[in-house]
Amino acid sequence: MNAIADDVLDESFSTSLAGTAREFAESSNTLLFAFLLALVLVYLILSAQFESFRDPLIIMFTVPLALAGAVLSLWLFGQTLNIFSQIGIIALVGIVTKNGILIVEFANQRREQGLSLNEAVIDAATQRFRPIMMTSLATVFGVLPIALALGAAAQSRVSLGIVIIGGLLFSLGLTLFLIPALYTYLSSRGSV
Repeated sequence: MNAIADDVLDESFSTSLAGTAREFAESSNTLLFAFLLALVLVYLILSAQFESFRDPLIIMFTVPLALAGAVLSLWLFGQTLNIFSQIGIIALVGIVTKNGILIVEFANQRREQGLSLNEAVIDAATQRFRPIMMTSLATVFGVLPIALALGAAAQSRVSLGIVIIGGLLFSLGLTLFLIPALYTYLSSRGSV
């Protein structure tokens, strides 16, 4: 609207947003801050838990995968980036990092038991495959009613469900390959 107004209207006119467009503009800055704060908090908590800066960095690589899946699913289903989808993206950060935590934590335990780097990461990925699949699919099926707009006044929350399902499924497939590869690469380069 602002770009069109700048092209069409002269300086004697002014425009302002109203309704949901105004709410979206006002909440976007706040939700962007909340998203960045969530990323920082997750990283700091994981750094304290793992007593390392490398392992949380490996785990945080699941977030861009989830974001790509979320945006792609919004585009595929013709939904918009609105307040509900932004809240879904923030929730997605916590959900998808769980997959990376399961693999990295188990790989660290297996290395402490004396396995080599490659054996530990392969064992971690295969041993944690079922728990990752079960929790991810349980989340997808739990959010499915929201994405299908079942219930009273559920149409406005469809984008929240689509973001969570799309981001989780997209990151699920790639996380099972990316996290072990990053773990192997960064661990072989030395500890941080």
